[in-house]
Amino acid sequence: MLIGLVRDSVMQCFCHTCRAPILPAVNRRSAPTKKPTKTRTKQPKASKKVKFITTEIRCQEKSKGGLCYEVILAEPAVNVTLPKLPVTPGKAVSAEEIEEKLKAAEERRLSLEAKKMADWSAKMAKIEEASRKKDEMDQLFKTHAKELLDTKMEQYEEKREQQITEIKEKLKMHAAEIEKTRHSLEHTKSEELKTQLEDKLRIAATLRDDKIKKILDRLKEHNTDKLNEVRATVDLLESQKSEEKTRIIENKLSTAEQNREKEIQKKLDLIRKHERRAEIVRQNKAALATQKNDDNSVTASSG
Repeated sequence: MLIGLVRDSVMQCFCHTCRAPILPAVNRRSAPTKKPTKTRTKQPKASKKVKFITTEIRCQEKSKGGLCYEVILAEPAVNVTLPKLPVTPGKAVSAEEIEEKLKAAEERRLSLEAKKMADWSAKMAKIEEASRKKDEMDQLFKTHAKELLDTKMEQYEEKREQQITEIKEKLKMHAAEIEKTRHSLEHTKSEELKTQLEDKLRIAATLRDDKIKKILDRLKEHNTDKLNEVRATVDLLESQKSEEKTRIIENKLSTAEQNREKEIQKKLDLIRKHERRAEIVRQNKAALATQKNDDNSVTASSG
């Protein structure tokens, strides 16, 4: 019936101003059953007489291509008396039953607490076991890592020592080769230098002999006067040089004599000073000795 009402109202008009025709109210018991998914609003019964209610249908577009209908069966009633439910008489409970119930509740509470404590202890035991296993695994990992590190370090040390020995051997071989090549180069260079020096000396000797021959030839060509003049000039120069040398030597001897006298005078002054100090020390010693003798005599006379 409600479905037909909705269908008629929809077929009649889609606007929100007009209303559907008024239909007589139908008793709740005679109404057809609906699907359990849809909820119905319960209308209170005012009286047993049949009354007419107004029905309003509102249409609203919720989504694209879809419509939503709201069916309002009646206006909300004012001062409606709700039906009272019958009061069921309570069951009489004795004090013993209450005590038993309390004891049962206490036992349940204690059992729940014991169960909770047992669960907690089991969890703590599991946690401790897990932590112990974790510590053991960590210790095993540490020991394994340490062993691996030790082995790697030993291998590294062995490889390093082996590399060092190989490098030393290579360096020794290289040094031996360098020394060998150096000796060979020195030998070859010494021989080459020797031959070059001999050649140079031979060439220099031949050139010197040639120059001497040329000079002798030129000297033979000179006149005797020229030779005499040259000899005179040479003798003059030699005499001047010898006089200059003698003068320089005399000056040096005089300065050396003066310096020697100064040094002797300084040494004599030092010796005199030393003698004066020795004389003062001797006088002081004598004065001390006389003072001691006087003191000894005084002590002897007093004794």
